[in-house]
Amino acid sequence: MNPALPVLNISAYLFTELKDTEALRAACHAQASQLGLKGTILIAEEGINLFLAGPPQAVHDFVRWLHLDPRLTAIAPKESWSAVQPFRKLLVKVKNEIIRMNHPAIQPQTGRAPSVDAATLKRWLDVGHDDQGRPVVMLDTRNAFEVDEGSFEAALDWRIDKFSDFPAAADQHLDPLRDKTVVSFCTGGIRCEKAAIYLREKGLQEVFQLEGGILKYFEEVGNTHYRGNCFVFDERRGVNPDLSPLTP
Repeated sequence: MNPALPVLNISAYLFTELKDTEALRAACHAQASQLGLKGTILIAEEGINLFLAGPPQAVHDFVRWLHLDPRLTAIAPKESWSAVQPFRKLLVKVKNEIIRMNHPAIQPQTGRAPSVDAATLKRWLDVGHDDQGRPVVMLDTRNAFEVDEGSFEAALDWRIDKFSDFPAAADQHLDPLRDKTVVSFCTGGIRCEKAAIYLREKGLQEVFQLEGGILKYFEEVGNTHYRGNCFVFDERRGVNPDLSPLTP
């Protein structure tokens, strides 16, 4: 821990079947409140999505508590640091989706799309093709204003205003992707996971999600093939490739 950046920020999600959403909401709120954490936790029958910040011991204690639930043991937070608390309060909500796509047939909790890790993706981008020699296309699944802060070099950007616009945008751009290896990506992995499933259901065979999104890529390989910063939805506004905040 950098003494100048004493606040630990985590983002994490997991698609998993959760039937007791209201009970889990109450338990998460009580535990996070007791530990003095702030941020947002979204819970739906398809899984959990969270952004939390606080003293590192408290954050780690909360994650260990989550892991006590057998349905949540696979949740793997991505970490970054800031000088001050970037959230003003704690919100824990039950939603219809943990990331809104408005496409009920897409159910990652019943089966994920294939993923590619950061090191493998960097290797593909270094040489310009995947291990089968197919050209690699990077597909940014984030909102246009997020893309404007930074993205992978030459990434496709369909200028969507919200993630629920993704299916309609994809339907208009499928044909040029059919002979390519497509890697969908987003901030932490949640949107590109749903996006990859949608593209596969539309008939694209070689579609992968970037495991852990941009934040995990920064953590593991830095900013090679990436330009700019990564927008985040809190008072930091964004993080640099070394995961330091734009607004400390």
